[in-house]
Amino acid sequence: MSSLTAKPEEHPWPGGLPRAIGSLASTALVVGTIIGSGIFLVPHNVALHVGSVGSLYLVWIVGGVLSLAGALSLAELGAATPEAGGIYVYLRQAYGKLVAFLYGWAMLMVVETGGIATLAVAFSIYSGAFFPFNPWQQKFIACGVIVLLTSVNIAGVRKGAAVQVIFMFTKLLGLAMIISFAIFSRGVTALPASQPLPTPATTWGSFGVALVGVLWAYHGWHHLSYAAGEVKDPARVLPRSFLLGMAVVIIVYFSANFAYLRVLSLGALADHQRVAAKAMELLAGPWGATLVSGMILCSIFGALNGNILGGARVLYAMARDGSFFPAVGRVHPRFETPAAALVLQGVWAMVLAVSGTYEQLYTYVIFAAWIFYSASTAAVIVLRRQQPQLARPYRVWGYPVVPVAFSVAAIAIVLNTLFRTPRESLIGLALVLSGIPAYFIWRRFAK
Repeated sequence: MSSLTAKPEEHPWPGGLPRAIGSLASTALVVGTIIGSGIFLVPHNVALHVGSVGSLYLVWIVGGVLSLAGALSLAELGAATPEAGGIYVYLRQAYGKLVAFLYGWAMLMVVETGGIATLAVAFSIYSGAFFPFNPWQQKFIACGVIVLLTSVNIAGVRKGAAVQVIFMFTKLLGLAMIISFAIFSRGVTALPASQPLPTPATTWGSFGVALVGVLWAYHGWHHLSYAAGEVKDPARVLPRSFLLGMAVVIIVYFSANFAYLRVLSLGALADHQRVAAKAMELLAGPWGATLVSGMILCSIFGALNGNILGGARVLYAMARDGSFFPAVGRVHPRFETPAAALVLQGVWAMVLAVSGTYEQLYTYVIFAAWIFYSASTAAVIVLRRQQPQLARPYRVWGYPVVPVAFSVAAIAIVLNTLFRTPRESLIGLALVLSGIPAYFIWRRFAK
């Protein structure tokens, strides 16, 4: 038995999660969780911080390459240890229970719940294309969609996976329509800016801030690892799904930015937050903007579903590991899902959705998350040395350059985010560090 697997006498849990996620659903979990609100809103935030079109393309390329390197590193760990919880499991084995607990705590406090809240807020923002909601009504919409999808995922992993597949194809269709309209329409003239660019020239610091937004748009590349314990034939499916899913996302994102810039100048991109809707409004009139807004809502809905499905598995793994409330680690007797973990995650995500704005929320998420992403990719190196005998059906390409480069870049991103947005970064850091006393209190309570 691998040391990554809990011993029966230590954790006498009744049953576990069924392996019910196939190859298509696994790829949909990668693509559908990543493509959410980011590609429809983040180009505006990127344009605010870069001074040229070349810098805009470069920041999207850098973000995609980094995310691909992280995904391939997790593919090795996931294929070798296909358990529910993903990164939590890898951190526990490489660095011990305290680091793993801090990750699980960060997931609960800000990383996963913050990601869910950010997507829910984005859903409410784009709902404004159909109804003129006031700010409090938008918060109600955000909470409502969290409740709905949490309920779907409690009802069964197959239902959650089916939603993921359906909405993956819906969002790809919507993006294909936007890209096709922009590229093949004749006589298109890019809308000029109404005012000068806020950042006339790109600096290292402004590039780093723009990269935070792009990394939010790519956020979700790791989610498949959380559900590894429910994937069929994980040694074969996980690496393929990570690679294929990331390749699709990178191509789609680059094409979407090309399409936006054909319709909107860089300055106009900085002027309009809902860039996809604005682009289609210019290309096809009001009906085009309304249609695309509906498709964008479908895209965000699918990404939100993937985040809810995957994130709860970390809390579930913590409880099964004896590091969290036992009820959170129980499997629902009828639905065979971690129902209590899903409810806990949903409740806190609603609190965050009510308390923060879109940009504040994704800054909290990226700052806290990338601390642990750096550690998890470095775990590839640590575990190869600690457990050379562990069967590894897939080994990350370019080892050790790929995991090392990713870890170093992740640390640089964290430091730049701390310097450029200290308030949001320090709030995220405080939420993570609050897990240290929580861990020792929990250990005392458990004894």
